Amino acid sequence: MSKQGFPAGFLWGAATAAYQVEGAVREDGRGESIWDRFCATPGAIHGGDTGEVACDHYHRFKDDVENMRDLGLSSYRFSVSWPRLFPHGHGKLNRRGLDFYESLVDALLEARVQPALTLYHWDLPQALQDVGGWTNRDTASWFSDYADCLYTHLGDRVKMWMTLNEPQVAAFVGHSDGRHAPGLKDFATAVQASHVLLRAHALAVAAFRELCPAGSRIGIALDLHTMYPFTDGMSDIEAAHRADGQVNRWFLDPVFKGTYPVDVLEIYAKHGVAPRIEDDDLSTLSSNPVDFLGVNYYFPQRVYACDAGGVLGFEYGHLKDCPRTEMGWEVYPEGLSDLLIRLKNDYADPVLMITENGAAYPDRITEKGQVQDHDRIEYLASHLLESRRAIEQGVKLQGYYLWSLMDNFEWGFGYSRRFGITHVDYHTLSRTWKKSASWYQSVIATNGAAL
Repeated sequence: MSKQGFPAGFLWGAATAAYQVEGAVREDGRGESIWDRFCATPGAIHGGDTGEVACDHYHRFKDDVENMRDLGLSSYRFSVSWPRLFPHGHGKLNRRGLDFYESLVDALLEARVQPALTLYHWDLPQALQDVGGWTNRDTASWFSDYADCLYTHLGDRVKMWMTLNEPQVAAFVGHSDGRHAPGLKDFATAVQASHVLLRAHALAVAAFRELCPAGSRIGIALDLHTMYPFTDGMSDIEAAHRADGQVNRWFLDPVFKGTYPVDVLEIYAKHGVAPRIEDDDLSTLSSNPVDFLGVNYYFPQRVYACDAGGVLGFEYGHLKDCPRTEMGWEVYPEGLSDLLIRLKNDYADPVLMITENGAAYPDRITEKGQVQDHDRIEYLASHLLESRRAIEQGVKLQGYYLWSLMDNFEWGFGYSRRFGITHVDYHTLSRTWKKSASWYQSVIATNGAAL
């Protein structure tokens, strides 16, 4: 393999999310989130697991930051728990909640790890869900107020911000599939939620421009999938384009072009599920461009036409005899480079960050106490090599955040899936490096040349 490394200044990071790692859900004035409520729903989460304790990062963050320092991370992507700051979603600030994040940011800076803060990673205050959640336009304004608070108190120290994590998942998996909080199953509701989420993003970017100093950057983290037709038949090719419209272009086009894709909007309108778009919504989106796009990539999708496949008439197929992670996701690193190059070509050559990429495997601890996770190393290495190939083709990729820093609460899968490069014993909460952590340390130390 090539000995060539990555560009100078490339950010090497790892990522987590508040509800997945913090725990302490009833401490220091934190309010209830939609995930607290969803986890209390019988049958919603594998094994009845919850994020009540998670990795106890709330109390152990100093040790976790020391772990980041030892790894050599140049940046750490984390999210803030909205109900920890505003237990009712808006109104009076819970100062004790803010104190935690100020302490975390200060510890990161002392360790020379750049904080990359995500404002929303799915833990909406339950009090806001009770008044409509992401289908209520007021939620976008309350989100902007919440963002204002963080910009005001942390804007002098945090230089990289993301508004939303995976609004496609928050909208459709949470409001149409029912597999994530708030557990709804209505497609029209999901489409409306997607629009309010994007409006919230635009308002938060506008507030950022007013409050944060020059040199700070803001973006959004989208889960994106390269859509490949299952066959070379025209019906599958067209279905793949529609799937791309729902999952990718429905979020990319508003962020970069200030419009929704016409083909998808027409289909939604035909079926009576189009969002309620008010006069200034699209102008708000178009007038608040991002500084970078966060790309969360795990696997591609193989799409075929299916009359029973919902409003857009498609389903996902699965290739036989291809490698898969424990999540059942196809391992196809070429899909990442295809995606990055597509973004360069279709969206005016944006600055990109890979904000999530990683894999769950059935980790086994050896007698010596280490996880020999060769499958994970192979997954990560192959995707990093494809990332470098995209850079060589002119893609403005400036950073890579591995998912995840440590094993954690994996949403509907509870604690049954492990993505971390640091093993977490959920009984003792002790942290132990897997072999992939030592491998990643060497990759970082050589700026990717160790690949």
